[in-house]
Amino acid sequence: MAISPRLEIRQGQSLVMTPQLQQAIKLLQLSNLELREYVEEELAENPMLERDEGNTPTVDEPPALIEAADARTNEDAESIASMDMDDYGNVWDDEPAARDAQPSSNEESFTDASFESASFQDWGSGGDSRFSSGDFNLEQTVSQDVSLRDHLLNQINVDINDPVARLIAVYLTDTLDDSGRLSEEIDAVAERLGCSVADVEATLKKLQQLDPPGIFARDLKECWEIQLREKDRLDPAMQTLLEHIELMKLHDYAQLSKLCHVDQDDVRDMIDEIAALNHHPARAFDNVLAQPIVPDVIMRPSNSGGWIVELNADALPRVLINQHYYAEVSNAVRTKEERKYVAEKFQSASWLVKSIHQRATTILKVASELVKQQDAFFRHGVQHLKPLVLRDIADEIEMHESTVSRVTSNKYIYTPRGIFELKYFFTSSIASSDGGAAHSAEAVRHRIKILIDAEPATDILSDDKLVELLNKDGIDIARRTVAKYRESMHIPSSVQRRRDKRRAARI
Repeated sequence: MAISPRLEIRQGQSLVMTPQLQQAIKLLQLSNLELREYVEEELAENPMLERDEGNTPTVDEPPALIEAADARTNEDAESIASMDMDDYGNVWDDEPAARDAQPSSNEESFTDASFESASFQDWGSGGDSRFSSGDFNLEQTVSQDVSLRDHLLNQINVDINDPVARLIAVYLTDTLDDSGRLSEEIDAVAERLGCSVADVEATLKKLQQLDPPGIFARDLKECWEIQLREKDRLDPAMQTLLEHIELMKLHDYAQLSKLCHVDQDDVRDMIDEIAALNHHPARAFDNVLAQPIVPDVIMRPSNSGGWIVELNADALPRVLINQHYYAEVSNAVRTKEERKYVAEKFQSASWLVKSIHQRATTILKVASELVKQQDAFFRHGVQHLKPLVLRDIADEIEMHESTVSRVTSNKYIYTPRGIFELKYFFTSSIASSDGGAAHSAEAVRHRIKILIDAEPATDILSDDKLVELLNKDGIDIARRTVAKYRESMHIPSSVQRRRDKRRAARI
């Protein structure tokens, strides 16, 4: 077979990653605080942009109404950035500078469809150096220091695999005061999240093992206990000493010596040991400015019994194109270079406004569908968390999974049960044995724990028996899966539980 050069004509479709499309996608993955920083930089560099101070009339964003049985995402959400790009369609026909800035014929225009349907696994280089894949560095937009919340969430994501427990852990993290102690009662947390007090206490026990030592204590005494336990110094004498903090304040060494059954020198040594502990674990992060969580979406009950989901206007940067300045400059330009500069800045400003609008609309659409899917959780609590994966949401709203993934990262929703990151509502699932809806793996773990906690000492439930009971509840699960879930909750086998309960009965 001879090898020779030849010409071929092939027809195919491909997505051209224009700089504008890259900009829209990259803005989508920024948090609202990072977006504000980015917009501030653009305002400083682009004279065609101006901050919307609220003097310009705008059309309010209508919220999405989530009914009890259905969800309707409002398709008229077109006023996020306080301007409609269609209003500027005639500019391209009137100004020669604007005509110079039009995209070439081999570039794909930025549309809602191209934004929502593309996978965008790899960034294109594009013609604008500001948005080339090598120049954009997300790490440059945030502080390199780690706040206490970020430090704790990093550990929670590694140490707690159960999304239900993780939801509880995130909520407890947000209740910490300046010293690193819980500011809300456990009973109130359980009522707010719709779970048992035992579930909250079990999660709290895991959180108290995180760094820094002493974090998540309910009072100063518990803060000391956590640190002494880690040092293996929480013996009966030390425990008794902690029970009599008032006597420690009075320096009543004689009475403390009698209560702890040690001499007074030992009491002084123990007090010195306590004094050396960290009384305010959160203070170690004082040098880091902890940025408050500003929810991107607000959810509230409607009078009709459903939910109203709307964007948080305070979290949206509002920018406009400075039309007066643009008109003045356009009339004053003389050279081709000047016209090109004005056209580039005008186009950059136009696409930024459009990108911010598209970002807000996409967030609202995804959040509305999440609220619809997790309606049972918001109404009844964490044990009703529905199994969800990115594809479930992507298919419903006709977007790509990667777009949904970007929307749910670093985006928060305010709900009647607290503020949560959108990504925490995605869990694994277990099929139903009766052909019904799938069950969340976390809900199954919760059900296993309830069954074991309620078992009598004379009738310990084996893993096979648990499988049988779960099948009766409509949960199709294998024995090895039950054993895996049981072990993940640190629950002993039926043999060990039987021995433990017999031993406890004899005592």
